[in-house]
Amino acid sequence: MNARENGTHRVVILGAGYAGTAAAVQLAARVHKRGGVQITVVNATERFTERMRLHMTATGQQTAELAVPELLDGTGARFVRGWVTAIDAAAKTVRIDDDRELAYDTLVYGLGTVADTASVPGAEDHAYTLNGAQDAELLADRLARIGDGGTVVVAGTGLTGVESAAELAERHPRLKVILVGRTEPGADLGRKARTYLRAALDRLGVEVRAGAELAKVLPGSVELAGGESLAADAVLWVGGTRAPRLAAAAGLDVDERGRIVTDRSLRSTSHPDVYAIGDAAAIRQGYGMMHGTCQGGMPTGVHAALSIDRVLRGRDPKPFRFGYYHTPVSLGRGDAVVQFTRPDGRARRISLTGRTAVRYKETVTASPWPTYARMRKMPASGAFWPRGGRFTRTK
Repeated sequence: MNARENGTHRVVILGAGYAGTAAAVQLAARVHKRGGVQITVVNATERFTERMRLHMTATGQQTAELAVPELLDGTGARFVRGWVTAIDAAAKTVRIDDDRELAYDTLVYGLGTVADTASVPGAEDHAYTLNGAQDAELLADRLARIGDGGTVVVAGTGLTGVESAAELAERHPRLKVILVGRTEPGADLGRKARTYLRAALDRLGVEVRAGAELAKVLPGSVELAGGESLAADAVLWVGGTRAPRLAAAAGLDVDERGRIVTDRSLRSTSHPDVYAIGDAAAIRQGYGMMHGTCQGGMPTGVHAALSIDRVLRGRDPKPFRFGYYHTPVSLGRGDAVVQFTRPDGRARRISLTGRTAVRYKETVTASPWPTYARMRKMPASGAFWPRGGRFTRTK
């Protein structure tokens, strides 16, 4: 007799990143005494990837070794290591490593996004990414082998590009770092924070090429849209993201970036037994689509768990609402800027810089792991985040 015939509701959570781990811990903490729910977490590795520290890994710095099974130990949730290779939404099964199959009654999709290297010719073949710890370590190895005076091009002037360029320049002062992208670095920050950020990049020797668009990545160089060529011993691609094709291939409604389109409670609009969380989900709020960040990702995981718990108790799930509150940006190990924001992401007048910002940023970066531990004992502690007031109300 299978688990479903025993009356057990099978919840499978794909991905143990910030959002997926939050969903697993929160749901396990709420249902373990009640019983009747089997939670399975699927992830490609046992290692918990601190995405907010991958730019450190890429420069050869050691970060903490955090293990997902260790966190789940004692929660009642089981861990399955493997790559998700297919989803059959009609049969409600997930294929693992092409040789195992898991059945589900409720699926939580938190597989995140990857660098959109397919958008520019040559990027997939010749550029490095920060898709995971292993990818970051490959770049670190390459940087260690570049001779003095070599050049590293960071493609993408968003915040990940800024953090990466600053870290590279600080850890490898013998190398020339060029930050290339369409927009000015820190474009969404307030004037004070943006000015501080640009001065920090100048101090670190980062050459900024804003208003430039990469047209092609070649072995040893990059080509800009206007025809200009820049020599490059290594290229780090952080110029946009896309979701894996798994959801689209399974027939779920997705947006132009492959993210699962959700309703107000984070359920797939085409398959209500599937919840999408983190940056794998296209979540609309009153101010527009959410963008993928840890500050929003963990609340989506917790809310999915709360919604599943409510449905299992015969109640309707509540709408998800979230408002942004800050934008922390590291500028190497000894400098940072923190821009406080309105719920819709627009900059407020208040910001932090220098050592104060460094301490704030480190507190934020280190907060997920103790937050998970606290949720295990007090699940209600994870259900507090800014709802955004009038900014997040939808009609």
